[in-house]
Amino acid sequence: MNKKGFTLIELLIVIAIIGILAMIAIPAYVGQQKSAARTEAYSNLQNLRLLEEQFFAENACYEPLVGGVCPAGTSIYNYTATDPPAANTIEGVLRGFRPGGCRTCPAPYGLSFTYRIKQNVALPPGVVPVPYNNAEVAQTPCFIATATGFAGTRVGGDVFAIDCNNNKNF
Repeated sequence: MNKKGFTLIELLIVIAIIGILAMIAIPAYVGQQKSAARTEAYSNLQNLRLLEEQFFAENACYEPLVGGVCPAGTSIYNYTATDPPAANTIEGVLRGFRPGGCRTCPAPYGLSFTYRIKQNVALPPGVVPVPYNNAEVAQTPCFIATATGFAGTRVGGDVFAIDCNNNKNF
């Protein structure tokens, strides 16, 4: 008698092989998703630095002038995706900042990170000053832009930063 079909042992072997392949593939897939989300932060922080440098080249300070003078004291701006941009937000100060995502969606606007700029700050201790005319001069004021991963996401707890001298932790 010739029975056609698979035996239980053959089916178990195939299921075991599929399980082993899944154990290998799923962590790699999750790692790629985390890497892609972090790329959002890297790209947007580089963009913020370039926009800040452009603003500095045009105004000789990193934040909006008050009565034609660079303001004293530290200012903090957050990204809020408001339309039109409010004056006290990143997009209100740096009109070219478009981090992607979905501006019409509720917070976090389809993004994996929240963005903040701290302007008119002195560099933290240990940061190498900028060489200027063969002398090292600490740059003050400066800015520090940060991207913080939203809690409960793959990048929750990740914090990346960049400053006026392109010092970064990514």
